[in-house]
Amino acid sequence: MKKIKVLALCAIVAGFATSCQKEDVATETQEVVKEELSKSQIEALNKAGVNHGGAKIVTAKGMLPGDKDFQAIEVSDYLLSIEALERGDYALSSDDGINKQYRTNNLVTGSNRSFRVVGYTGSCCALTSKMRTALQWAVNNYNRLNTSLNLTLVFQSNFNNRDMVVYNNGRGGGGGSAGFPSGGQAFKRVQINAGTDSFSTNVVEHVMTHEIGHSVGFRHTDYARRKCDGSNEGTAGIGAILIPGTQSGNQWGGSNIDSNSIMISCFDGNEDGEFSQGDITALNALY
Repeated sequence: MKKIKVLALCAIVAGFATSCQKEDVATETQEVVKEELSKSQIEALNKAGVNHGGAKIVTAKGMLPGDKDFQAIEVSDYLLSIEALERGDYALSSDDGINKQYRTNNLVTGSNRSFRVVGYTGSCCALTSKMRTALQWAVNNYNRLNTSLNLTLVFQSNFNNRDMVVYNNGRGGGGGSAGFPSGGQAFKRVQINAGTDSFSTNVVEHVMTHEIGHSVGFRHTDYARRKCDGSNEGTAGIGAILIPGTQSGNQWGGSNIDSNSIMISCFDGNEDGEFSQGDITALNALY
C-alpha cells in the first residue's frame, strides 16, 4: 500500500453536473465545426456558473460499444451536454446545506456510492499495462479512506449502465477528461489520453485519481485562476462550494492555496498520485 502524503489544501466541490445518461456520456471529442455559442447557450452557462470564455462546441464521438455521438460544450477537461444544458440540468440553486453556500445536486448519493469501475480491455480503447496499474492505485486511494464511497475494480470489456468505465481514448499528450455526477450517480465515462502512458506510473495514477474526483463531484482547486493558462473557469460567485476544514485559496499562485492538491487543473510530471490531507478532509466531509 502506498503511503499517503499529509499536506493541506483547498478542495472544491463541483458547482455543476454532467448527465450520465447513455446518450450524454463523455467520450472522445472532435471539433468538426467551430461554432459560436448561441445567446441561450451563453445564458445557460451563466446560470450554471460557468465562464463561457474559451468554451467551444464539439461533437463527442462515441467510442465504446453502445455509446452514441452527441454535441457538447467543452470547458477545460470536462464536457457539458448541450441537450442537458438547454434543459437546465446544470443550473445552480440555493441550498441550506454545507455552509449555506450554493451548489447543484451534484454528489453521489445513497446506494449509488457503491459502484463498479471497469478498466476497459476492449480492442478499440484498451488501457495499457501501466494504466491498469495506475487505475488500481487510484481506486485504492479512494477505498483506503473511511468514507461511504466503495469502488470495485474489474478489468474487462463488458459493462452496464451503472458502471464507471475508464478507457484509453487514443489521443496524444498527457491528461484525461470526465464529467460530474447527475441524478445521484457518479459520471460514467473517464477518458485517459494515450500520451499519458509516457509519464511515470505515479503521474498516471494522479491523472486517474483526478478524473475520478471530477466524476464524484470535485471542481479544480484552482478554478478561479488555472495553473494551465491563468484562465478563470467561472462560478459567478456561486458555482463552487468551499468544503469546511479546507483552505479557501482558489487561484494558482495566490494566497492560501495548496499547490499539491490532486484537483489542481494541470500536472507537471512530478506528481506522486496521492491525496493530500485537504483532499482527505474534503472526501470525509462529503462522503
